[in-house]
Amino acid sequence: MIRNGEFYMIHEMKKRGMSISQIANELGRDRKTIRKWLQQSEPISYQRHVKRPSKLDPFKDYIRRRMEEGCLNANVIFDEIKAQGYTGRKTILRSFMQPLRPSVLSKATVRFETSPGYQAQVDWGRFRVDWNGEPKRLYAFVMVLGYSRMMYVEFTEDEKLETLMGCHLRAFEYFGGRPEVVLYDNMKTVVADFDERGHAVWNERFARFAAHHGFLLQSCRPYRARTKGKVENGIGYVRKNFWPRVKTFTGLDDLNRQVRDWLVIVPSSGEKLHRAY
Repeated sequence: MIRNGEFYMIHEMKKRGMSISQIANELGRDRKTIRKWLQQSEPISYQRHVKRPSKLDPFKDYIRRRMEEGCLNANVIFDEIKAQGYTGRKTILRSFMQPLRPSVLSKATVRFETSPGYQAQVDWGRFRVDWNGEPKRLYAFVMVLGYSRMMYVEFTEDEKLETLMGCHLRAFEYFGGRPEVVLYDNMKTVVADFDERGHAVWNERFARFAAHHGFLLQSCRPYRARTKGKVENGIGYVRKNFWPRVKTFTGLDDLNRQVRDWLVIVPSSGEKLHRAY
């Protein structure tokens, strides 16, 4: 079943001139399902079903780790988790491993590049500071353009949805435009859940925000955060290059003024920045 957040994504794609087949391929959905939801003017309220615990649950992290290490043989992993106390059937294990195989196999891929103006990547960095004599955590919103590596950084006191949306608007103003797609690492203010097929269940309010401003949402596959390496590199660069330069600041306005000055004079992620719009 399509969740409400995805409903707005489908209608936004249709507005952009995408065909039903193109939308279905992009979202991994059946064409009949896409056609049915395009005929709806409003989404149907979703009632979340309580997920029953599985005997495999305590072993899932171990299975993922073994698959990441290159072991894709269900018989081998079955013997290993059985020795650790697993009492379920091998068919349950095979069903769990099957959708993970493509992502594990595709890890040996070349660096993924995007065309100008197509994609941006977003994530939060976290920093501890001394705030009026008390320890405090600040959050750095980082958006990196996929093609140019141009970066926008804004420090905040929280990661709330309202804060996130405001940061997006200021980032678009800073860049002079907005990308076609924004990629996220499954932050809870954006991705509410994943359905039984592994599709992101978008936060409905944020999906409405994205549709209103004309950009599409994309999530990293679970356990594939490496697909947003550009913004991870950006956060690391802020931490290693900008943060040591901060000797003192009087508040968020002062700190954000300092980081904007830094963005002008320092190339991001070791690459020359240029406007992609």
